[in-house]
Amino acid sequence: MTETKPSARLLLLGVIVMLNCAKATAGDTFVSDVTFMKKHTPIVLLQSGDAAVAVAPAYQGRVMTSTYDREAGPSFGWINRPVIEKGFLSAEEKEGKLEEHIYIFGGEERFWLGPEGGQFAIFFKPGTDFEFSDWSTPAAIDTDSYELVEQTKTSAKFKHSTELINHSGTRFKVGIERTVKLLRRQAASELLGVKLGDGLRMVAYETDNQITNTGDRAWRRDTGLLSIWILGMYNPSPQTTVVIPFKPGDDATLGPIVNDTYFGKVPLDYLKVEDSKMFFRGDGTRRGKIGITAKRSKGIAGSYDAAGKVLNIVTYNVQKAPNGFVNSMWELQDEPYAGDVINSYNDGSPEPGKPPLGPFYELETSSPAAALEPSETMTHVQRTYHLQGPAEQLNGLANQLLGVELDAIKEAF
Repeated sequence: MTETKPSARLLLLGVIVMLNCAKATAGDTFVSDVTFMKKHTPIVLLQSGDAAVAVAPAYQGRVMTSTYDREAGPSFGWINRPVIEKGFLSAEEKEGKLEEHIYIFGGEERFWLGPEGGQFAIFFKPGTDFEFSDWSTPAAIDTDSYELVEQTKTSAKFKHSTELINHSGTRFKVGIERTVKLLRRQAASELLGVKLGDGLRMVAYETDNQITNTGDRAWRRDTGLLSIWILGMYNPSPQTTVVIPFKPGDDATLGPIVNDTYFGKVPLDYLKVEDSKMFFRGDGTRRGKIGITAKRSKGIAGSYDAAGKVLNIVTYNVQKAPNGFVNSMWELQDEPYAGDVINSYNDGSPEPGKPPLGPFYELETSSPAAALEPSETMTHVQRTYHLQGPAEQLNGLANQLLGVELDAIKEAF
């Protein structure tokens, strides 16, 4: 696995923090976050029983936050209130500010496209360097509003079309469809393959994300491919630990167990690797990122917040990847299709004396690289589950889904 250039990433996050100096404060409850957001942008609420999901059409159909109790429950998504409050800036207002590069609205599940870096990057225009000053998030995943085309009480479907150009000069015409669907308890139980007891409070949803080649030329490996990239920002706690089970085996066959060099080597007190699972802090106090490849992935990742007694699970549709997974490292790459399928990021100070961006932590999944013929479509489905309840029930679920006891998660660090 190709290593990243820590200096470029350090600069990116450092500048973001300095320019976004007002610390974003997440609301204590779902109600407070939704009330705030509705003052600044339209919000689509999906509801089933006590569970609810808040979706923002103007932010690419992004799931901003969710809860298992829409009247008094916690808000699971990290909300960047200062940026949302400012809204979109004019060209004059943008000059010299963060919003030249990205609008960081937050949100617990957002639609992105990759790769970010490398010769096939869509965040760097042709002829630019892999430096923060040249880095820019495409409007289609940053400032463009997606059209709400269908809505029910429990689902919302969005569509959008765009044209992108990568660092090598290849143009892509892309049709985007994204459906957010709230999952009822029975459906969630069947999809996970476990029994969800009546004592559990839960919210679960899936997003069906599709990209279509709407141009008249095939997308080819030698000129660059796109992928669907789904990222979630969650509220951290001092007692939050990410758990990623993986397939054990020889490195020569399966590759390295973990890529932990995105922002410099992750120290041992933040990453613990055992025979078939790894633990990573999600406390929002030290910046770092890890990733695992499709050969190692079991199609699932999770986290446990021991303070809130909440077990979080993320799954995705495992599918064949004949063209690998795009590589987002900020450099000309020897292996542009040797990227990760699951990532987790922990926010923190980019340098001594500087505040964190959030803080927040992330769980992310990616589709295979999409070598699409004209009119062909790739689909990436991600499902998110937040479960709260008696320790014995959560322990059983952690064992079944992640292969680990709750006590082992709590005592990992």
